[in-house]
Amino acid sequence: MRYSTIIVGADGSESALRAVEQAAEIAQARSARLLVVCAYHPLTAKEQSILAAAVGPTSMYQVAGTDAAEEALAAARQRAVEAGASEVIARLVKGDPGQALLTTASEQAADLIVVGNRGINTLSGRLLGSVPSDVSQRASCDVLIVHTTKGGPRSLGSDDDKDD
Repeated sequence: MRYSTIIVGADGSESALRAVEQAAEIAQARSARLLVVCAYHPLTAKEQSILAAAVGPTSMYQVAGTDAAEEALAAARQRAVEAGASEVIARLVKGDPGQALLTTASEQAADLIVVGNRGINTLSGRLLGSVPSDVSQRASCDVLIVHTTKGGPRSLGSDDDKDD
């Protein structure tokens, strides 16, 4: 399979950075263009503090505020370059992470979307949906779910597969 355009999401987490590394290695091996996408909600610092006080930290996939999004994107771009990708394009997209990846993939005629597995085996992922599940079900191109966090079958009361 020839991959010429690869999309990967970045939210500032170590899990996402692991997915970025994997995407960069594939891009390097295939001489592909790598688009690193960070979806965010454009909140001011004051809005972020009010939101945090009211509901606690934002969702595990939500990047709140332009500054946080730019930092996450810069870190991901640097990690991609360090992992060997030669053509890395960084893009901030307002809105939902899963939809941002899908829309960007469609607009750029991507051949592959790379995401980490964080959220797949969590209660919130099951109730609210997870980016990897959403993207893998709705994408019109190949999707690679990189094993970036512990996971797998779990017994009642087991803490073995909690996210990093």
